[in-house]
Amino acid sequence: MSDTFKAILISRDEDKKQSVEMTQLSDSDLMEGDVTVAVEATTVNYKDGLAITGKSPVVRHWPMVPGIDFAGKVTASDNPEFSVGDDVILNGFGVGETHWGAYAEKARVKGDWLIHRPDSISATQAMAIGTAGYTAMLCIMALERHDITPNRGPVVVTGANGGVGTVAVSILSKLGYEVIATTRRTSEADFLKDLGASQIMDAAEMSEAGRPMGKELWAGGVDCVGSHTLANVLAQTKYGGAVAACGLAQGFDLPTTVMPFILRGVSLLGVDSVMAPKSIRQEAWSRLARDLDMGKLESLSTEIGFDDLIGAASDIVEGKIRGRVVATL
Repeated sequence: MSDTFKAILISRDEDKKQSVEMTQLSDSDLMEGDVTVAVEATTVNYKDGLAITGKSPVVRHWPMVPGIDFAGKVTASDNPEFSVGDDVILNGFGVGETHWGAYAEKARVKGDWLIHRPDSISATQAMAIGTAGYTAMLCIMALERHDITPNRGPVVVTGANGGVGTVAVSILSKLGYEVIATTRRTSEADFLKDLGASQIMDAAEMSEAGRPMGKELWAGGVDCVGSHTLANVLAQTKYGGAVAACGLAQGFDLPTTVMPFILRGVSLLGVDSVMAPKSIRQEAWSRLARDLDMGKLESLSTEIGFDDLIGAASDIVEGKIRGRVVATL
């Protein structure tokens, strides 16, 4: 019986020209790890789009199977925490960048990178959440640790039509927060209001250089954009508020001043999803199982097949994708 399986492989020639192809791999091709997983579902994140299109140097090992998220079932394990048949989730840890990732029917990884999938979340739902939704939950947990509760005032979510943004809007609204959503696609206002946003702002208002301090509009923020947008969010955060930053869709620069920090006591909370400790990951996924409306999750998700992954990766970089994309294997 053949042990070959379908995969997407990114390669680079001697001139560093990148190519992407559908191919067949075998178990012997897989990278080192103590757990082998049959991948049941994956998703398309902005980072996956950058890897496949080559528009940013995401890939650091060649050739590479991209895909930073998967949900699947353990088929072999030398790790005492996991047994054959266990349902697992992987997010981050350099998978799809330095270690072969999710865009294949099999993956071999370190068990330390995996968590057990909550019983109430299916493999497809887990990937509708994916790193984007898991990151949104990490941001909300960071705001909660800073005592940004619903009675403190509104929370702004930038890039609200994206993967992190849509899940953040949904969770925050369910938790009782008043949510202000910013988006370039104001035609999607009804979609965001259905997710729970109470107010929609045109992202253009936030994307240009602004004043060091502005009117106090929100108690907290979830920023997926960076650059001038994050600077403007900070400048309009209320006294003692906090902003959780997790993205750089506009840029990795931060053209701000110390004014919001020293005059209003505003805190900037950095959120990393790639290397977060297992205890925080497990807490985030437990919270997602409890606090995310699965009906809303379905409304913001689109399901595709494995063969559609390459095209979807290009679309997400070009800003053509709304919400979450799930690929089932």
